[in-house]
Amino acid sequence: MSNIPMTLKGFLQLKKELSDLKFVKRKKIILAISEARKLGDLKENAEYHAAREEQFFCEGRISEITRKLSKASVIDITKIPYTGIVIFGVTITIMKLCTKKKYSYQIVGDDEANFKKNTISIYSPMARGLIRKKINDVVVINTPLGEIQYKILKIKHIL
Repeated sequence: MSNIPMTLKGFLQLKKELSDLKFVKRKKIILAISEARKLGDLKENAEYHAAREEQFFCEGRISEITRKLSKASVIDITKIPYTGIVIFGVTITIMKLCTKKKYSYQIVGDDEANFKKNTISIYSPMARGLIRKKINDVVVINTPLGEIQYKILKIKHIL
């Protein structure tokens, strides 16, 4: 994947996580390794092995975030003229036709997606079914429970 789409908010969150990993978590891990070494034989030192494993995961996450930030395509939806079409970054309100229940989601990048916070990945079946649609369009989304119809009620360009 050459470009990784993300909102400005998501980009800033990843930068913050990277900074925390590099300048806070790394120091704690180095201190833990140093303390564990003082306990003696490293072959049977559980504290040392746990700290080294944590260091491995931390460095892996640093590498992953650095790669993602270098390939980030930051999209600030508030700077894009409103067209009435569902695009990356918009917040949409939809209604499930069979139950008349309303839902609101923002379409975001993979790292930002959190269903509990009403954000869905641009690569999710729901978002892919909604992209390029307009208000009052009815879309059919394939789910594990079968095809479900939704009607688009609102499209907003908000953070």
